[in-house]
Amino acid sequence: MPHRLSAMSRRAATLTVASVLVLALALVGSLMPVPYVALMPGPTSNTLGTNDKGQPLIRIDGRQTYDDKGHLNFTTVTYRGGPGGRIDLFTALRGWLAGDTAIVPEETIFPKDESQKQVDEENTRQMQDSQQSAEAAALNELKIPISTQVVVDGVQKGKPADGRLKPDDEITALDGAAVTSVAQITGTMAKRKVGTPVTLTIKRAGKEEKQTITTVADSTGKRAVVGVVLGDRYKFPFKIDISVGDIGGPSAGLMFSLAIVDKLTPGALTGGKFIAGTGTITPEGKVGPIGGIQQKMVAARRAGATLFLTPKDNCSDATSARPDGLRLVRADTLHDAVQAINALTSGKGPVPECSK
Repeated sequence: MPHRLSAMSRRAATLTVASVLVLALALVGSLMPVPYVALMPGPTSNTLGTNDKGQPLIRIDGRQTYDDKGHLNFTTVTYRGGPGGRIDLFTALRGWLAGDTAIVPEETIFPKDESQKQVDEENTRQMQDSQQSAEAAALNELKIPISTQVVVDGVQKGKPADGRLKPDDEITALDGAAVTSVAQITGTMAKRKVGTPVTLTIKRAGKEEKQTITTVADSTGKRAVVGVVLGDRYKFPFKIDISVGDIGGPSAGLMFSLAIVDKLTPGALTGGKFIAGTGTITPEGKVGPIGGIQQKMVAARRAGATLFLTPKDNCSDATSARPDGLRLVRADTLHDAVQAINALTSGKGPVPECSK
C-alpha cells in the first residue's frame, strides 16, 4: 500500500510540474513579439474648427470666407506594432476579439524593403500631396482658375539626374518648349530614344538655369529616362494653409476639399449637422478608397457624427460594419458629396446611400 501511494504521489507531482511548465511556456509564448500590427480608431478632427494649437485647421487668406458652426470631420486610424516595436501574441489575440480593432500582417503597413522611418516619411508626403490635391479640387469645384507647375519630387541615385537636379526644382521647359504639367513631359519623353540628350530648363531658388542630361533605359529597357520623380504643383490665386500636426496619409482629402468649399461659399454647407467622412481626392475631384474604414467609422461615431461620407469602393465593407446611429452616404466625387450634403440639409433631392 505505501508503495502504491508513493507511485500516485510521483504521478501527481509529475502532472503538477508538467502543468506549471505548460502554463509557463504559454505565458512566455503570449509575450513573444509577432509580425502583426493592430489598427485601432484614431483621432478625428473638425476641418471647420481648430487644431491642437488652437489655430484654424484650414486658414484662407486673400479671399472672403464664411463661418459654419457644424462639423466636417476627417477620421484617422492609429496603430500599434511595427518593426521597431512589435506587439506580443496576447495583444494580437485580444485585438482579434475586439470589435473595433483589426490585426493585419506587418508587411501590409511596413513593406519589407522599407524602414519604419521611410514609411513615416511616405505618409507625410502623401498628406502634403493630399492637401494640395484637396485645394485644387475645391477651387475647380468652385470654378476658380488655378495654374500648375512641374516640380522634382525626388532624384534616383545613380541615374543621370543624380547631382544635376534636386527636389523642389521647378521644370519650366523641355528642349526649349514650355511645360506646365507632368503629362506634357512624360508624353514627350515617351517618344525619345535611349541614349539621347534632353535639355531641361529649371528654376531653383528663384534663378533659372539649363541642364542637358543624357537619357538611359528604365527597368524595362524600353523607355528613356533621366531618373527623376516629377509632380504637379498648383499655384492658387490666394493662400490656403492646412495645419493638422503629426498626421500622415492621403485619406483626409475629401474632407479638406469640402471644408474649403464651405469656407468659400456663403451660408453653412453642413446646416449645423455633425458630418464625418474619409476618402482620397484627385485635383479633378474624384474620390478614392481608403484603408481602415471600420476603425474610422467607429472613431466618427464616438465623436458624435451621425453622417459618414464613404468612398464608393469602401461601401460594401462599411455597410457590413456600420456602427448604430451612423448613416452612410456614398461619395463618388467632390461634386456629388456637396450635392448630397445639400440634399440632406435641405430635405430636397436624392441622397446616394452606401450599399453592399
